[in-house]
Amino acid sequence: MGIPLSLLVGVIIGYFISIKIFKKQIRDNPPITENQIKAMYAKMGRKLSETQVKEIMRSIKNQK
Repeated sequence: MGIPLSLLVGVIIGYFISIKIFKKQIRDNPPITENQIKAMYAKMGRKLSETQVKEIMRSIKNQK
């Protein structure tokens, strides 16, 4: 009885730790960077100022 119970507890704890680590990595390394935003708008023929790029990054972070 002890081994299956400790296995279950270990799986649950591991799940929550992995979720926390995943969220931290996404927050620290967003899937889209400022350079990618600049390149995307450049392909559409727009030149963004640094303020506009920062505003877009902020809005992406606030969506979460």
